[in-house]
Amino acid sequence: MPLTLPPLLQPADLARLRAGSPNTRILDVRTPGEFETQHIAGAYNVPLDTLDEHGAEIRASVTDPVVLVCRSGQRARKGEDALRAAGMANLYVLDGGMAAWVATGQPVREGVRRVSLERQVRIAAGALAATGGFLALVVNPLFALLPALVGSGLVFAGITDTCTMGMLLARLPYNRPATCDVRAMVRALTLGVAPAGAAPRSRGNDASPAC
Repeated sequence: MPLTLPPLLQPADLARLRAGSPNTRILDVRTPGEFETQHIAGAYNVPLDTLDEHGAEIRASVTDPVVLVCRSGQRARKGEDALRAAGMANLYVLDGGMAAWVATGQPVREGVRRVSLERQVRIAAGALAATGGFLALVVNPLFALLPALVGSGLVFAGITDTCTMGMLLARLPYNRPATCDVRAMVRALTLGVAPAGAAPRSRGNDASPAC
């Protein structure tokens, strides 16, 4: 592994890293539902909200480079913070996340189509704001508090780089397919092997764990 490897990897950098260091782990911190829809071939799915629970186990067992991935890079950076807090140092983030990976034509595995968590947050926030505004016009002006609260929450999320709505939505059954076993995924990650289960169809050539 080159000593000059930057902490933020471009898709081409990650492709070269994997070619030169086959034991590199790709750690996808999106929800299992998002992972099931599309992921990098060979990636392991450990959702962001479970990293604190499994961070010590991962740190104790994985010495190879670990590259964190999400949809756009924001959650991956939070995952990096969580694992560094557990004592890991061999961490990198895919800059631009899956969006950048797909845009550059890199191989992916595809499964059941689902709405990304970021889109779910936008849909939910927009629906709440629109509903509150409509009710304020036709029922009671006090309903205007609802869009005001939603707007305030979005401002807070932007300032603090956290999203309570996103964390709540991530726990919905829609985002937690019954076929995903996070503990099995963590074990496979620490061992560097693919967990049991059938993999989704592939647009690449690499083997991939299923979740």
